[in-house]
Formats: sequence, C-alpha cells, structure tokens
Amino acid sequence: MDRSLPSDSSRSPQALPTETGGDSPVATPGVHCPYCGCPSVESLTSDQRKWLSWVSSRLRPQLGLLGFPPGFLLSVVIPVFNEQTTVKEIVRRVEEVPIPKEIILVDDGSTDGTRELLENLSENAGVRVIFHERNRGKGAALRTGFAAARGDIIIIQDADLEYDPGHFPELIYPILAGVADVVYGSRFLPVGPHRVLYFWHAVANWIVTTLSNMFTDLNLTDVETCYKAFRREVISAILPTLKENRFGIEIELTAKVARRKYRIYEIGVSYFGRTYGEGKKIGLRDAFRAIWCILRYWRFD
Repeated sequence: MDRSLPSDSSRSPQALPTETGGDSPVATPGVHCPYCGCPSVESLTSDQRKWLSWVSSRLRPQLGLLGFPPGFLLSVVIPVFNEQTTVKEIVRRVEEVPIPKEIILVDDGSTDGTRELLENLSENAGVRVIFHERNRGKGAALRTGFAAARGDIIIIQDADLEYDPGHFPELIYPILAGVADVVYGSRFLPVGPHRVLYFWHAVANWIVTTLSNMFTDLNLTDVETCYKAFRREVISAILPTLKENRFGIEIELTAKVARRKYRIYEIGVSYFGRTYGEGKKIGLRDAFRAIWCILRYWRFD
C-alpha cells in the first residue's frame, strides 16, 4: 500500500524571498537569514529590537554570554579537606566554565591522598595549590585563598560536588552589571534540582539564617550557602578582620558585609547535597558556633 502523502502545494515548504533576477532562492540581504529564513535584526521595528534586547539581557547570565571588561579575571577559591573522590572532577567542571579565571585550591591538611592529587593538578594552567600543614578549618583555608586571589571578583567553591559551577555566570552577573557588591547563591530559592535530604538540617539552617537576618537586618534565605561572590574591594576591606577558622566564617562574612552596607543580592542555585556517609562535614556544634558568631560579629569585628 502506498502510504506517501498526497502532493499538495500547501504542504510544501515556503521558499525564501529571492532577489530580483536570481535563479535560486537566496534570502534578501538585511531582511532574512539565508540559512533559516528568519527575519534579520535590521528588518525589525524599534519596538521589536527593544523586546529582543530585553530577552537577551535576561538570558545572557543563564547562557554564560557575559561581556567582560578588558583584563577581567575571576578568582575561584576552593578550600579542600579529604576530598580525594571529588576534587579532580570539581576542578574539571570549574575549568569548563567559559570565564577568564584562576583556580586557587587550598588543601587544609588532607590525609586521604588528596594532597598527592593536588600536586598533579597544580600543573594545570591557571591552577594554583596552597598547602596547610595541618587541618585548621574552612575559614582558615578561605583566608589563605582570599589573600592569594588576584581576580576582580572572588567566588567560593566547595571541593565536593554539591554545587554546580555552571551557576558562575549568574552569580557574577549582578556584580558585572554594577548593581551588587556581593552575591549569594541560595539553595532555598526555586531553581533547578535539589536533592531531598535531612529535615532537621534544613530547620537548623532556617533558624541560623533567621537569627542572622534579625541582627544584620537582611532578608537572606540561605546564610550558610557555599556560593558567595565578592568584588575584590570587598574582600580587601574585610580580609584583615576575618577570624573564624571553621564554618563560622559564613556568619562572619555576612555580618561584616552587612555592617559595611555593601549591596547584597541572592540568586537561586541547584543543590546536589550529600549525606554524612558520603563525606558531609558540617555538624551540630557548627550550628551552635554559628549562633555565637551572630552575637559576636553583630557589632564588633
């Protein structure tokens, strides 16, 4: 049985406009694209161009299509402690982000073979590795990384795979646009996939974030997030005052940028959380320390 479609001119693809005197369907320059037949920018009305520009401005951060000033450099500071199974992969993912950058890995006294892996990674272009002789904590590793950073914007990236470096363009966009000094990537704003994990961990995070907001007069949704991006001038101003060695650094950073009235933005990020069996390190004592830090850094550096 012949199942071919009947010949019908209404089913034939519409030919592209041809130039006068031409023998083949070549799109008219300045009117249609010769490949897809879509109208070119030159043929759009003023209102249509404004609409296209607006849509483009909304999509650029998500697509990674950012304009960088001459000589722009992003510093990605990665504190590392016993992350042998993930550190190579996270460095690979950071390297793939199409932004001019340097990667600063600070090994905080790892004992599981991570140090040997980092020695090899230090041979990669744009990668620097700094070693602490003993474990001092995430805050101490960040201070070391901040001091070594040379970029115009500095961003924190954990060495596990809980956070996706693909969000870097969205995180730095408000700073590049000149509207923000600091940008937080919130796990609790609706965007992307989020692994479902510990209820009480989420409750503790909400309590800590709420208390922090009460004392800083901010309305953050995730004060304990890893993703924090800063203009270089912000880090230069507060680095000499940073004291916390462990996870209290998250509260300390927030209190100090809030008290100095820096412009803070939040964007939603996806979150691929891990269990304690998979290597998660923050615990109950860090929650109590966070509350102490809220009170301590509310008024004093």
